[in-house]
Order: sequence, then C-alpha cells, then structure tokens
Amino acid sequence: MTTNVLDRPAPVGSLLREWRQRRRLSQLELSLGADVSTRHLSYVETGRSRPTSQMILKLAERLDVPLRERNALLLAGGYAPAYPEHDLDSPDLGSVCAALRQVLAGHQPYPAVVVDRTWTLIDANPAIDLFTEDVAAHLLEPPANALRLTLHPDGMAPRIANLGQWRAHLLGRLRHQAEATADVALAELYRELAGYPCADPEPEIDMAGPGSVVVPLRYRYQGVELSFFSTTAVFGTPLDVTVAELAIESFYPADDPTATYLRTRRPAS
Repeated sequence: MTTNVLDRPAPVGSLLREWRQRRRLSQLELSLGADVSTRHLSYVETGRSRPTSQMILKLAERLDVPLRERNALLLAGGYAPAYPEHDLDSPDLGSVCAALRQVLAGHQPYPAVVVDRTWTLIDANPAIDLFTEDVAAHLLEPPANALRLTLHPDGMAPRIANLGQWRAHLLGRLRHQAEATADVALAELYRELAGYPCADPEPEIDMAGPGSVVVPLRYRYQGVELSFFSTTAVFGTPLDVTVAELAIESFYPADDPTATYLRTRRPAS
C-alpha cells in the first residue's frame, strides 16, 4: 500500500516556520526571543537539524502557539504530546467544572455562557433565556454554536437593534481568532456566518459613538431595548488542552435601565 505524499504530515521545521510567519516575526526576532541562534533556527526550519522536544516547546511558547497545536508540533517532530486533553465530564476536570458553574451562578441575573474554541455552547446560566427565548429550536440542538445562534436569521439576529455593528464586531473577532490559531473549523465557521444576510450597514472598524466606551449589544426583548457589553474570561495557566480552550462570555448591563430591568425579571424555569 502506497502513501500519498499529500497525506504525510508536514515536517516540524516547516510548521514552525509557518507559525513564525503567521506571527510576523523574522528569524532574528524569534531567535532572540527564544534564546537560540539564528543559524540553528534556520537549520530547524529547513530540516537540516532535528529539534529536541524542549526546543519545539520553547519556540512554540515564544510563538504563542495554542496547546492543541503544540501537541501537533511535537508529533510532527517525532515526540509524544506534552499536554493532556480530558473530557469535561472526566474526574480530572471536576474542580474546573465546579468553578465554571460557580462563576455562572454568581453572574446572575446577567447572562453568561461557557464556550469552547469553536464557540460550541458548553454551559450557561438561567439568564441566557433572555437571548434564546424566541430562537428556532434547531439552533439550540446540541452541539449549539453561540455565534451561529447570535447571527443566524432564525436566531437572535432579528432582535439585535444594532445588528450591523454587532455582526461586524463578532466577525472581526472570529477572523482574528481563526488567523491567530490557524484553526480550519474557525475559518469554516467564519465563512458560514459571513454569508448570512444582513440589511444593516456594517462598519469596517469599531468606532465609538456618543458616550460609548465599548461596542454594545442592543437587544429587543418583550418591547424593551436592553443594552449590554461583554467580557471574556479564560483560565490563566492551563496545562490541559480542553481547559485552555474554554472561555466564559459574560454580559453586563451597559446602562441603568437595563440593570434595573435584569434585576427585576425572573428567568424562565
């Protein structure tokens, strides 16, 4: 049985060069940052020198390569992965999941969700029903995607008062994420979402409006227009691939009327 050359994994040196170019670093800049000689780095990238596992990890750290891709680099170099990847229901991640649930509960009465690297919805607090109440059922079927849920015509999109602005913000964020991680799934998601119809004008860059300090999400709910801003939280020092790819998206009221409304409403049970 013959193996197609296209099926063979790329050499680790070529992969490292791609990551360096993606980060827009010269060989000199990377060699200084990683404390290796430019000549040795050149030999590694061209395949003239086989890097040790420690060298691969040192370069990957300097290049801010995601843990999942660091494992891929190690495999390409002929080494075992360095970072474990546990399922969320694994006992090893019990304390992590407990912490996530505590954060979600503590964020009530404001909406918050936990997503993974491709924006798959992992968990949410009850206040998220404010966003999901009138969306199509098929968008909530597992594995539900938070960005698809937001921008799909059958999702939140018809109720977003500033859809063009919020859509441009989310697509820009997703594009940067796809470029930074070289994640094919994110690139495919971007192409899908960018193809959704939008009648509102979309700004090319985020510009502050009168009194604005962040891009707001203005959402119509039961005859009321609510205004939110969002924050993203990640684990600070993850050593597990799954944990490194989790993020908590929290929504806060951007004005006093929204805060008052959220404090007095009761999420659907």
